[in-house]
Amino acid sequence: MNLLNVIQHTSADYLGLFEDHLEGRRIRFRYFRPFTERGAVPQAGDVCDGLVLLGGGPWGSAGGRNVPTLEAEIGLARMALDQGQPLIGIGLGAQILAIAAGGGSSPAPLGFEVGYATRVEAQALNGFMPERFPLVSYMRDRPDPPPDCTVLAVDEHDRPAVFQVGGNALGFCGHPGFKPAMAEDLIMEFEEGPENPVPQLEKLRLMVREIEDALVPIMTGIIQITGLMQIRRRIPIKLKAEP
Repeated sequence: MNLLNVIQHTSADYLGLFEDHLEGRRIRFRYFRPFTERGAVPQAGDVCDGLVLLGGGPWGSAGGRNVPTLEAEIGLARMALDQGQPLIGIGLGAQILAIAAGGGSSPAPLGFEVGYATRVEAQALNGFMPERFPLVSYMRDRPDPPPDCTVLAVDEHDRPAVFQVGGNALGFCGHPGFKPAMAEDLIMEFEEGPENPVPQLEKLRLMVREIEDALVPIMTGIIQITGLMQIRRRIPIKLKAEP
């Protein structure tokens, strides 16, 4: 059974609907919670078969309210990319992936957006990405994917919604497995919240079935792109020596 290291940035933002799909494919996952008293990001030498960086709620990466572990996670993502390890970034995690891959992030206020993304690459996720699918984003700041990445889908404002770096790293501005309870918990967890979230929450509750249905092919494509069901020889992540 392959093993994913999953970094949380808040207690409310987790894998969500992803969990059932991973468990159904016998892919294990372990959460790292650096925001807790004894939590930390994975260390160099931790053995796993892939890395997932989750959303951050009101935490960002562009200077306004950076997540405290930003630099450590950028370094970890760079090591994963250098070693060809599968990497999935969601929300804040997509920003970290973009920075680690040579792109960046741009300041944007905390927003809660519920809408749709449109596929712009015919063979996105090995052809499994739906032409149109729900896009739920609870995020501060936005990723600026590197020029050599492939944008797979855009949002309703023609901004990158899903992008691919190299052969097996994926960035999602929205959480494909988002649950309404996650938004409710994020709003309650922090003093800072999005302006007037009620209409978005109501819209999200009506989209639950669409999110569940769209995740089936999306998850198939993610598994194929990342190779997470392939048997692999685990290699500990190693830090590069400083020049």
